[in-house]
Amino acid sequence: MKNFRPLSLSLSFALSLAATAGAAVAVGPDYQRPAIAAPLAWKTAATASDALPRGDWWTLFNDTMLDDLEARALAANQSLAAAAARVEQARAAAGLARSNYFPSVALNPSVARGRTSETTDNRFPVAETTTYRGVLDAVWELDLFGRVRRLNESARAEATASAADFENVRLALTAEVAATYFSLRGLDRELAHVTDGVALRRKALELVSSRRASGAATDFDVARAETELASTEAETAALANRRAALQNALAVLLGAPAPSFEISNLESGIPNPPSVPAGLPSELLERRPDIAAAESALAAANARIGVAKAAFFPAISLTGSFGYASGDVDRLFNADSKLWSIGPSLYLPIFQGGRNRANLARSRAAFEESVALFRQRVLVAFRETQDALTATQLLTEQAAAQERAVAAARRARELAQTRYDAGYVNYFEVLDAQRTLLAAERAATQLNAQRLVNSVGLVKALGGGWSRPVALASVH
Repeated sequence: MKNFRPLSLSLSFALSLAATAGAAVAVGPDYQRPAIAAPLAWKTAATASDALPRGDWWTLFNDTMLDDLEARALAANQSLAAAAARVEQARAAAGLARSNYFPSVALNPSVARGRTSETTDNRFPVAETTTYRGVLDAVWELDLFGRVRRLNESARAEATASAADFENVRLALTAEVAATYFSLRGLDRELAHVTDGVALRRKALELVSSRRASGAATDFDVARAETELASTEAETAALANRRAALQNALAVLLGAPAPSFEISNLESGIPNPPSVPAGLPSELLERRPDIAAAESALAAANARIGVAKAAFFPAISLTGSFGYASGDVDRLFNADSKLWSIGPSLYLPIFQGGRNRANLARSRAAFEESVALFRQRVLVAFRETQDALTATQLLTEQAAAQERAVAAARRARELAQTRYDAGYVNYFEVLDAQRTLLAAERAATQLNAQRLVNSVGLVKALGGGWSRPVALASVH
């Protein structure tokens, strides 16, 4: 039993240190959310968000084609796949930090053969020796001042921020798919108006050409009709070019090659946007994944202050080894070949040339930067929401006024046609009325598409599916 007394004393000392480490308090500040001055009310009417469905927010629009496009984007978009891989990296890094709580144990077998000089003072009777060793080495840092705890806290916060970033990429992707789809739908409807205009101008050119043949019109009249037709055909080509660009952009969002992707013409009428409630300012912080990511990054920066502060204090580790060593492999695992060692090691920083102070100052400054970025992100969120709310109201008023303009232009065209049929005016007055109607219809179509895109922007500004990113991103 005498041989095991040093071991029992060392184990008692190790257990005492472990108990002390368990009772230790982590240095550095505990995280608290910075105070945010939330607006008392929005400048337009706002109601609670409980009326909105959660998750697949785009189903609000009741558009089966949009539902299909969103599903394809979520399954194949490469930016979203990259964001998912970053989440896995962050979770693995959190697991790596968590491993510091536990001892590190490694098997270290070795075989060594050596020779000592026979012409020098030699205490060993054999010049050539072979040593076989089979040893388990263990190291365990006692987290007396919370360095490991703060490292783990920082890594978990970074993993949470990465998961929130994924939710933000997902929200941005689905919003961009919806906005591109509605823009494409509005453009197809506008293209249908212009195509109708081309047909009317081609008919007008034929009419003027026949009137010139009979002497009732001049070459100037024909040239003017040709100009009208060519200008409208140019508009058709320009709109077709814009449509191709939107279609190619949608292909990239869906993870498909642009040359092989095609979406059918969407010239059917544009529906009215759904009624989307705005949500309360106090809840906005919990809805938006970008704000959740910014706050998690802030918590990670706060934890790194504790890591930097712990560098001023001693670091104590327990090291030990147990195994066998012998010059004969046949006797390697005999009781007489046993060896062991255990004991604490202390690292006490005395002079670092100002390194620790500089690192602590850098960590505190990084935290202040994160605070400013978090508050800026919140301010931007309030601005984006207010912009979308204001646009919702004003675009509705503008669209209603434009619809009245379309109705008036349509009535003017009918009157011009009636006056022409009665012989009171020439056909160019009819063309002017048709041009005015076409411009009014295109403006109305653009406004209706813009209202849909703005609805998407409002949903995005309010956090999309209304699930809490922090809860989704929790790492255990």
